[in-house]
Amino acid sequence: MASDQSWKEKYLQALESSDSREEQWQTERNTLERMLVRTSLASEGQAPELDKLLATVRKDLRKKSVDVEAWRELQEQIDRQVALLDERAEAEQAQASSAPSPDPLKSNAETPPPAGPVPGDERDLADNTERLRIAQRVGQLLGQLLDQLTLDSDAEARGRELQRALLYSSDWNEVREGLNHVAELVITAVNRSRGEFEAFLKRLDGRLALLHEHFAEQSTAQMDRLSASETLDQDIREGMARIGADIRESEDLNQLKASVSQHLSSIGDAVGRFRDKESDREKVLSDQLSAMQEKIAVMEAHSEQLQYEVRRERERAMTDLLTQLPNREAWQERLSFEFNRWQRYRNELTIGLLDIDLFKRINDGYGHKAGDRVLQLISRELKAGLRTTDYVARYGGEEFVLLFPETGPDAALVAMEKLRQRVSKLPFHFSGEPVTVTFSAGLAVFGQGDSEETVFERADRALYLAKDAGRNCINIEGEDAGQ
Repeated sequence: MASDQSWKEKYLQALESSDSREEQWQTERNTLERMLVRTSLASEGQAPELDKLLATVRKDLRKKSVDVEAWRELQEQIDRQVALLDERAEAEQAQASSAPSPDPLKSNAETPPPAGPVPGDERDLADNTERLRIAQRVGQLLGQLLDQLTLDSDAEARGRELQRALLYSSDWNEVREGLNHVAELVITAVNRSRGEFEAFLKRLDGRLALLHEHFAEQSTAQMDRLSASETLDQDIREGMARIGADIRESEDLNQLKASVSQHLSSIGDAVGRFRDKESDREKVLSDQLSAMQEKIAVMEAHSEQLQYEVRRERERAMTDLLTQLPNREAWQERLSFEFNRWQRYRNELTIGLLDIDLFKRINDGYGHKAGDRVLQLISRELKAGLRTTDYVARYGGEEFVLLFPETGPDAALVAMEKLRQRVSKLPFHFSGEPVTVTFSAGLAVFGQGDSEETVFERADRALYLAKDAGRNCINIEGEDAGQ
């Protein structure tokens, strides 16, 4: 019974590991889908047919499942549209180079104004800058995905090339080509994750089938043992009954002795046959037990490795790679936990939203590496300056979120003010000159009838009031900004 119970526990643990792996795969899929939606939005506006195909991609992503074969055909259609765009751009460039020079004697009034932005004018430069900015953001998201996913070497190299093109290229045609290839990379990653999970399920199913076979053999052996015991019992009863009958009917003592000896010998033979069969069964069961123990050892080793990988993948999935703080998914999980505690015990609970002031100027003026360094240093200060019971996570971009359990807004304001002063004193230097980095923040406390969303929205409004008040300050919901 103890062995059966142990196997039940191992079986349940294997199923739990399978569920965790499936949950991790679903998280990666959701991240990839968001990435693909943003990429398709960034690629819109090039041609009506291409916009329709991208809209189809986003529509399919809203479904629970994706037809990969249909998507391959859709990818081919997108590739054709991109090729047509490239051909059109080359034709327009050739036409522009071969166009006759304008006659300076003709009046400028005779030349109709261009319908769209003229190459090189302010509007065209602004559009190109905005497109490149979106491409750089997609490149950053692609880098985060590549860090979190496991791809084969070819797909990994292709993804890194796409990331470099999106981050550093100033040629819109090259960037546009990179955006179009992101969809193909996403499909590759989704298929790989699905294949790994299916292979894991097949291995698990094979091992469970072997265990089921061993249990079936043990059950059959147990039934044989019971049948043999019943046969032995019946033989002994019949032999004793014949001995009793002979004793009652016999009149000759010698004849009675011979009859009793014969019956006892028959009973002894039956016991011997039972003992021989039992010995054979014990040997078979011993061999089966040894085989099962070997398989158990293999499964336990694999289970421990799998559990370690699941824990490691979960930690990676819940951690922002740049700052090493919990990410948005981890924040939602912790927020739900603290919200449930607040609903039960009604201890004070305050949320804080923090946004780095004028962070775009750092990225534009000193480069994204400088911006990444700022995020890393500020994250370190936030983590070091909070209590062990407090919680901080990177929400996205230059935004951070904080939880202050069993803390009212006034006490949270004191803690947040200490963080603001720590950050403002950090010795940032870019291009040889000192730069002061500050943040603005908003605080909101849970109250009667609140949900996670309502408090978050109030903290967000308080944050923007702090920004409107001149930045580098903290605002509590419902109070004047600038504290």
